[in-house]
Amino acid sequence: MKFSKIVAGAALTTSLMSSALMSSTAAFAADDEGPWQFRLRAVVVSPNESATIQPIGGDVDISTSVVPELDITYFFNDNISAELILGVTKHNVVAVGTALGDVELGSTWLLPPTLTAQYHFAPGAAFNPYIGVGANLTLFFSNSLPDVTPLVNIDYDASIGPAIQAGVDIKFDKDSDWFFNIDVKKIWMNTDVTIDAGGLGMVTADVDIDPWLFGVGFGRRF
Repeated sequence: MKFSKIVAGAALTTSLMSSALMSSTAAFAADDEGPWQFRLRAVVVSPNESATIQPIGGDVDISTSVVPELDITYFFNDNISAELILGVTKHNVVAVGTALGDVELGSTWLLPPTLTAQYHFAPGAAFNPYIGVGANLTLFFSNSLPDVTPLVNIDYDASIGPAIQAGVDIKFDKDSDWFFNIDVKKIWMNTDVTIDAGGLGMVTADVDIDPWLFGVGFGRRF
């Protein structure tokens, strides 16, 4: 997915999210539960990567990582909430199948805060599935090149894109504030990469990362 389409998708999903939240009310009926909810999850970040690399061709391989993630959810009513996920993830990057062979590009850290609007199908029930749609902003930082490399510098542009999710909260018992959570997200993430290859010249890449996030953890409603 090209970057312009990702931005347009993010704008659309953000608009839909805002409309949903503005139309909600502050009434709660499901066991008088409070509006705040926190989850702590272990998340597998699995990129579904592809790239166009100029002028050397080839593709990209980005490592999978497992990271802790905190999310904060606010309920506007029994069914509608907004969730913000927070965490960082580190990935190793390799350009593969290029005219120069496979080229190690080092590693980069990603800060990908994601805001979604959610619909909960069974508020107050022991088994409460939900779906969500929203937007992601990803910032790249602490880029690190391999110890031995002809490369001089590498830079990743920030990414803005849509996100979708589905999950379920499973209470320990019907009256408990604590629950077990399973969550799956798909994030459309694109970055333009600029590589200073020293005497080899400049290399650019249009990289789609588009990760799946598979999370399990625990949460509490306040």
